[in-house]
Amino acid sequence: MTRVVLLVLALLAFGPATSLAGVRDQLVIGLSSFPTQFHPDVNPEAVKSYIEGFALRPVTAFDVSWHNTCLMCAVRPTLENGLVKLETTVSGAPGMAVTVKLKQGLFWGDGVPVTSADLAFTAKVGRDPDSGFANTRTWGKVIGVEIVDDLTAAVHLDSVSAYYDQIPHLLSEHIEGPVYAASQTPGDYVKRSIYNTAPTTPGLWNGPYMPTVIDTGSTVVLEPNPYWTGTKPGFRRIVFKTVDNTAALLANLQAGDVDMTPGEGMGLSIDQVIALEKQAPDRFNFIWKPALTYDHIDVQLDNPILADVRVRRALLHAIDRKAMTQRLFDGKLPIADTWVSPLEANYEPNVAHYPYDPAKARALLAEAGWTPGPDGVCRNAAGVRLSLEFRVTSGVKMRELMQQVIQSQWKAVCVETQLHNDPPRLLFGEVLKKRSFTGLVLYSWLFNVESSPRQILGSDQIPRAETNWSGTNYTDWHNAAVDAGIETIETELDPVKRKAAWSAVQRAYAEELPVLPLFFRVEGHTIPKWLKGYVPTGHNDYAVYWAENWRAE
Repeated sequence: MTRVVLLVLALLAFGPATSLAGVRDQLVIGLSSFPTQFHPDVNPEAVKSYIEGFALRPVTAFDVSWHNTCLMCAVRPTLENGLVKLETTVSGAPGMAVTVKLKQGLFWGDGVPVTSADLAFTAKVGRDPDSGFANTRTWGKVIGVEIVDDLTAAVHLDSVSAYYDQIPHLLSEHIEGPVYAASQTPGDYVKRSIYNTAPTTPGLWNGPYMPTVIDTGSTVVLEPNPYWTGTKPGFRRIVFKTVDNTAALLANLQAGDVDMTPGEGMGLSIDQVIALEKQAPDRFNFIWKPALTYDHIDVQLDNPILADVRVRRALLHAIDRKAMTQRLFDGKLPIADTWVSPLEANYEPNVAHYPYDPAKARALLAEAGWTPGPDGVCRNAAGVRLSLEFRVTSGVKMRELMQQVIQSQWKAVCVETQLHNDPPRLLFGEVLKKRSFTGLVLYSWLFNVESSPRQILGSDQIPRAETNWSGTNYTDWHNAAVDAGIETIETELDPVKRKAAWSAVQRAYAEELPVLPLFFRVEGHTIPKWLKGYVPTGHNDYAVYWAENWRAE
């Protein structure tokens, strides 16, 4: 009997489903990677956020028009409506009280109501440095939560925050509370968390769908949350099928084994979508969405070679980004100077630019003491070769092609690179998280609207063993002026002063190049003709936050 049940599950998970009435009630989404684990606040990964967005909703989110709006709150707290007040903390410093009013009729997947106790619990875990939480920007500022009633809580912050109305998802206190209370050492909570030990537990999830089957590395199946009181979900089953190789993923899409691939860097590569649109323009709907996804190369600043800014500038001058976007991406990708997109209100155009200039690259390397050897590879006075490890995620054809093109361009200016590619679970779960790479890593960040750069640039966000590897400043960049600028970005309520701080941080970033900027992404979404209600946002409050509106017609 067990074998029969498993076989039926497998057939349901991998093939298109139609009800007896002939209406599609299953959507199969093809992904190019699988989450390293399922705790929503540890090891930030786009693929995990995408999957869990169907099942776990933030309190507020930016919509398709890039306006911050309530998903789980009854009203968005603002200074104007009185739900946000300036106050003085016990230490005498300026602080802030944010009153959060949750909607009525919100339930976890086991029928337990979502309450202000969940908010208080999430804040408690989130501000614990031993918890491994990545998002310290929000919860790290909380000094106390005053529960007013089951749906209302006043969140007291240790400082004024310009992000007071950007409130993430909540954790389930009645499920995770006992686990957290029993945790004794740093990292213990994450290991014990029900999100990682039993992620299909219904009480972890409060969205329109919840996971019912997880086959690690390959498949996640979602089904409707029976206690969801919002718009009734349009599908009986959402299936995520992971195919690590994007060429194989394309074959699955063409064969009908998957119905769609998202465009947030988790499905097909851009070149594949461009080619598919030219080959089969009438088979799918193709949506091109300018996005805040940022392709870049992280630099290991602990490496003595890369610690020299002249080497970093030479590396960027040696990359022909204009030719790459024309030849590889049909000219669709804008070249980046910093992590801030021109689509953003805080974009600063007056920063250092690094056009393709191999002669300039060679001159900078010579100035830094690197001269070509007999084999064409530069050496310094001590005879050390200018040889660097260069990593990308394996199985993503376009990412590997970009790596090879850049390797060739660097070789032309006497820089040798050793290619070392990793599966996404290894690269993001270990190599980057624990900063074990020695040279360069090419990957993408997907930002939200006006995202604070603290998580990637703040010196307090450098992953360390003593903080359970929390934070994502993988390059180990320390810059006191940037730290001060980030503080202004996060705490200044005057938009003019905040804009000035944004500009200063971008200029420092472009000057020092702790990261080599490449491109901003234009997302290519490939969806079936019969899928309606799918509207991509272009930022990391994904379209899945409104997935209950998706329908088959």
